Amino acid sequence: MPIHVVEKDVTDERGTLLAFLAAQRGGVRRALLGLTAEQAASVPSASEMSLHGLLKHVIQAETGWIEWAKGNAPKSFEETTERWQQGWRPTEEETVEALLARWDEAAAATERFIRSVDLESTFELPPAPWFPKESSLSMRWLLLHLIEEIARHAGHADIIRETIDGKTAFELVAQEEGEDA
Repeated sequence: MPIHVVEKDVTDERGTLLAFLAAQRGGVRRALLGLTAEQAASVPSASEMSLHGLLKHVIQAETGWIEWAKGNAPKSFEETTERWQQGWRPTEEETVEALLARWDEAAAATERFIRSVDLESTFELPPAPWFPKESSLSMRWLLLHLIEEIARHAGHADIIRETIDGKTAFELVAQEEGEDA
């Protein structure tokens, strides 16, 4: 069974990085494949993470970073435990299907933005306790960070999904491609 990590015939840096980002998004998406709403919302491990909540979090992380890079984020950023926790709790309107559709839009916006900028260009980070004061990052760093962030959570998603029903990433890739696992 084939595992698609990057798109076929990607030969430039930007395209390669975007393909790796898409592959990591695919890992999170596949972890939700065929689950009921109850299964997606379940918390089957010692962590408080559900696949549904993890989906909301990765969408917020991606869109938040892109907004910072565009200069559209608030000039000051105060993170509280409550605000961070809400980023993991979907509302009634934020069904898995609605969030996946939102992520499709966010992913397309990310790709358009990344294709429109020089990877060497920089953006300023908002003040936050975990960033050095008055720091700048390149668009390349941003893209690599998004890959890192979503890949980390794709791993969480694999563990949560396997805990729910025993399905592994390999089986889910086969299921997605209509093959027998």
